[in-house]
Amino acid sequence: MLFYSLPEISLMIALAIAVDWLVGDPKWPTHPVILIGRLIKRLEGRLYPETDGVLSAGAMRLRGVALTVCTVIAAGAATMAVVWAAALIHPWLGFAVNVWFVSTTIAVKGLKDAAMLVYRPLKRGDLAEARKYAGYIVGRDTDRLDEREASRAAIETVAENTTDALVAPLVFALLGGAPLAMLYRAANTLDSMVGYRNERYLHFGWASARLDDILNYAPARLTGLLMIAAAVSLRGLSPVRALRAIVVFARLHPSPNSGIPEAAAAGALGIELGGVNSYFGVRSERARMGWPLRSLETEDIVKTVRLLYAVSMLLFVWGLTTWWITR
Repeated sequence: MLFYSLPEISLMIALAIAVDWLVGDPKWPTHPVILIGRLIKRLEGRLYPETDGVLSAGAMRLRGVALTVCTVIAAGAATMAVVWAAALIHPWLGFAVNVWFVSTTIAVKGLKDAAMLVYRPLKRGDLAEARKYAGYIVGRDTDRLDEREASRAAIETVAENTTDALVAPLVFALLGGAPLAMLYRAANTLDSMVGYRNERYLHFGWASARLDDILNYAPARLTGLLMIAAAVSLRGLSPVRALRAIVVFARLHPSPNSGIPEAAAAGALGIELGGVNSYFGVRSERARMGWPLRSLETEDIVKTVRLLYAVSMLLFVWGLTTWWITR
């Protein structure tokens, strides 16, 4: 059975969230996202010319399109094949495999764990270790970050990835189960690996970056609404400021989507995100989000993680409620 009813898909989403809360994102060599990353690396090795500058910008974009199309189709088709085979054995096994695959496309626990690897060293005054772990989750230079900037890196990562690692995969799971959720995860992984506006990937990664923008457009806006709703239940967070920050600041972000969850988090917490980042020694001014009603603190990492979990709880409750009402 490959096609599921609304109550079935709703229960699938709720169970996938629960699996992620409990198990997280183990770094198994056979983890789907790790396999997608390996596929991207292999295809890039075949499609990217060994000598820079031998192809025109248009030719590089065409090769980037080939990379993007091959990766997302392979990820979606492979997932569908495994789900189909499991469903042939037994419908419940097919459902369980769907749940597991969907859980691998989200990373609530993984985001929390990554953020806490920055938070804990900061709390005990080990800035060097905090910088090291911040370097695992952001692309900017981290070797000279102070406590505030290391905290900002963790907060921005959790806020932005509330869309990429939670809401968006579940939106696509709602539309097409595990195969479509995995197709989205492949597109998002492509963007994280080749979707950079640097000399190597400006043209080759163009298709991957644009596809990620398109797929995240609706989920990012849903994320903003969910973060506003989640802020209602958390002490010290302001849903009104979160809404105002989205309206005022989100459009200033270079990404059409990432500014929404970042602005929502900044507004809810009453802090300012964005500012000066350094990439390979070159300073870059990022759009500033939110009003600095107080200084950004290390504890804001924990508050942002709580906001992420509150959003996941809203989606979990939605899944169970929809399953119960419509079954």
